[in-house]
Amino acid sequence: MDIKLSSRGLNLTSEKVAIRTTEGTVSALVLKPLDPKPHAPGVLWIHGGGLLTGMKEMVFMSRAVDMVEKYGAVVVSPGYRLSWMTPYPGGLSDCYETLLWLRDHVEELGVNPSQIMVGGESAGGGLTIATCLLARDKNEVNVAYQMPLYPMIDNLDTDSSRDNHNKVWNTATNHFAWRIYLRKDAKSEDVSPYAAPAREMDYSGLPPAYTFVCTDEPFYDETVSYIEALRAAGVHAEIDIYQGLYHAFDMLDADAPESKLAAERFNQHFEWALEHCFAEQQEPTE
Repeated sequence: MDIKLSSRGLNLTSEKVAIRTTEGTVSALVLKPLDPKPHAPGVLWIHGGGLLTGMKEMVFMSRAVDMVEKYGAVVVSPGYRLSWMTPYPGGLSDCYETLLWLRDHVEELGVNPSQIMVGGESAGGGLTIATCLLARDKNEVNVAYQMPLYPMIDNLDTDSSRDNHNKVWNTATNHFAWRIYLRKDAKSEDVSPYAAPAREMDYSGLPPAYTFVCTDEPFYDETVSYIEALRAAGVHAEIDIYQGLYHAFDMLDADAPESKLAAERFNQHFEWALEHCFAEQQEPTE
């Protein structure tokens, strides 16, 4: 499928940074508005690609661009290790370490430490949730808001991912991607929820969430189930559902009416988060 980008130009700056981690170095892009303001929201935005493809530069196709241009956010897009080279937990470790780097560099980035957020689409949406689970459980960084768009979170078949033959992403590509990421455990019910967040049994304490998804794509059921599970755990969670369509429709045909509506609705929820979602960071212990 040809990718149709919006015709508008970009009104931001980007800088490549090398983030040292416990396992090596992560190359990341930092996006800032041309006229940055102090105490901006800081967003870790994680690209998609089924965990085995994709690159940090995909951020320029994503909802993150509006967050920078319209709302003054600072966005960090990590080039995490892909599963065809390094299976779980390599990519997740890179994303989490980049989140810690964002926390540790809020002053020089001009970021409000109480508005650190995480988002991404598809596999990046799944890594968004896994990163938020790690942040909650490790208690090292507090995330104010999560935006896992049509996330890839269930390594087992659901009603919508089973026998799905839609374009872009379907049952065959989904099975292959999970097999590369989890190897011999691809169909196991006992994998870590950090690997497949649908396996998590307790979603309490996670940050408020927004997502959208379409009905004809494989991740429809797992996305809806995730939002329902958050609500059951007492977490504020919102979802928009679009009829028909296909996986990542908003990125692959950005000028389509449904994509424009999805972008508008996303921005409205991000505006709400800017007004209502804060998570103070803990003081470092001696």
